[in-house]
Amino acid sequence: MDGRVLNFRLAGINNQNFIMRDEETGSWWQQVSGKAILGPLKGKALERVFHDELTFAEWKKEVAGGRVLVPAADSAWRTFSEDWEAETALEPVRMPTPLDSRLPPRTVILGIVAGGSDKAYPLDRVLAQAPLHDRLGNVPLVLVVGPDGKSVRAFELRLDTMELELVRPVDGVPGEVTDVSTGSRWSFTGEAVSGPLKGRRLIPVYVLKDYWFDWVNYHPQTALYLLGS
Repeated sequence: MDGRVLNFRLAGINNQNFIMRDEETGSWWQQVSGKAILGPLKGKALERVFHDELTFAEWKKEVAGGRVLVPAADSAWRTFSEDWEAETALEPVRMPTPLDSRLPPRTVILGIVAGGSDKAYPLDRVLAQAPLHDRLGNVPLVLVVGPDGKSVRAFELRLDTMELELVRPVDGVPGEVTDVSTGSRWSFTGEAVSGPLKGRRLIPVYVLKDYWFDWVNYHPQTALYLLGS
């Protein structure tokens, strides 16, 4: 932060979001936003590092020789994290404001911020409908599903001044799509692997996988994707 290296420790958990405390100033930071919410650095925000949330199988195919962070065998984290999702799903959702009734609170959504707008896409609808086309502000988007049928990425759906329309290929190869205008084939990485546009790449868009109640808490003006909306 401002050229200073900070070291963080877990201070607590609020609505399944980590609260981190830096050792240098004692400031508290939110996991979901990267913002300092208490202490000398309150109001500061960490710079987000772009990342994907993929299945391990999909990641291994794309990252040859990549390293994996594995907790120590005697780590208390192993016990703490075992069955975490199943156990917390049984807990009631308590929020300081009324819950948004457009979806059940623990519906898993994919949140995107682009073109000055926020929007949530229910994961089950994306998996069923992809490639899913949409537009946030002036940004045309597409959400695509990987060969594993579980991992999701989003891209800006334009090259230079040309907007693309992507469809599932007739041969049904998992994780690949075809653009209607040129017939080029695109992989899950956002790269054209065949056709006139071979070698071109789409710009990736950050996707946050989250529960609906959490996303709407930090994005109260969010739109919600419904089939055809």
